Amino acid sequence: MITKEIPAAVRTAFGKGPMRRVRLAGKTPAIVYGGGSEAQALEFETKVLFNELLDIQGRNAVITLKIDDGTEKKVLVKEIQTEPVKDVLYHADFLELVIDKPAQFSVPITYTGKAKGVDLGGILHVEKTEVLLKGLPLAIPDECTINLNPLAIGDKVVAGDLAIPDGIELLNDPEMVCVAIIKP
Repeated sequence: MITKEIPAAVRTAFGKGPMRRVRLAGKTPAIVYGGGSEAQALEFETKVLFNELLDIQGRNAVITLKIDDGTEKKVLVKEIQTEPVKDVLYHADFLELVIDKPAQFSVPITYTGKAKGVDLGGILHVEKTEVLLKGLPLAIPDECTINLNPLAIGDKVVAGDLAIPDGIELLNDPEMVCVAIIKP
């Protein structure tokens, strides 16, 4: 699992006017909820937040928020709102994680190589691009990789064939077909 650290500040201003002033000052309002505690309003330097979120876009990442009151929170990005015309950050929602409690994650499947069955005239048929895994957040892999090179016409790879680390549970059906090489 990817981990990042982002500095944050506790937000004390609320409402439409104060939020406009926060955004004009180069900051993005955000909220952290979940984890068994009350929601906490935060603000981030827009440029820093944008660059960090761009780096982890579309991937599972545990972010450590270093809040200016001396606390830290481990979170997942839940939602990012952007201003539709200027395409700048408008608001961010984060979900607080309990690091020692298992959680579910959708993990992408990466396909590498070229199947020998495709060279012989077969058709590569990708059925799934992600699998659902359950485990401790920091133990979840960034991706599951399938090497296509040894696949011949008629071969397939099912979810149960994926290399999943110990302590991680596959929530999909183990017989679910991820990729197959079919006859034309």
